[in-house]
Amino acid sequence: MTSSPATLAKLGSIMQISYVPDDYDAALEYWTQKMGAGPFFHTEGVQVENVKYRGQPSDIRFSMAIGYWGDVQVELIRPDNDAPSMFKDWREKGLKGVQHLCVIVDDLAEARRITESKGGEVIQEVSLPGGVGGAFYADYGGGPGTIIEYLQIPQPGLDGFAAMRQAHLDWDGQSNPVIGKD
Repeated sequence: MTSSPATLAKLGSIMQISYVPDDYDAALEYWTQKMGAGPFFHTEGVQVENVKYRGQPSDIRFSMAIGYWGDVQVELIRPDNDAPSMFKDWREKGLKGVQHLCVIVDDLAEARRITESKGGEVIQEVSLPGGVGGAFYADYGGGPGTIIEYLQIPQPGLDGFAAMRQAHLDWDGQSNPVIGKD
């Protein structure tokens, strides 16, 4: 019996495309100058809590930039340390292109139950600072770009995403393309 992807699809819509580029600054320039995405909101030294990579605790730190390209959020990630993570592995394997997609869910435990029932392997999981949400990343075995992040985030986080999208709609496409980065 084959499993139906409809159950996974009903968990939520894809809201984000995420990359782990070799050259973070060049990727920011590409997305802002060529593609017209932005402005990007850069955060240095992100450290999430209760990280497990392939079932083992990890102390990952990374920098990220989030911007919008129309209604789609674009995330760029740069690992800042050598702790085990799917981001570090991606770069070490020399992979290119989309690293993962993100779906916002209301119930992370239910999303995980459905993911595992459909053969998805949870390869990384995190708690957001302060325990106000979390995420897990599932690999469905389809190769690069088929990892799905399931994110449960409280309303203030969703409001932050909405503010970033509004900044994109109001942006002139030139001034201050990356906010928070020197």
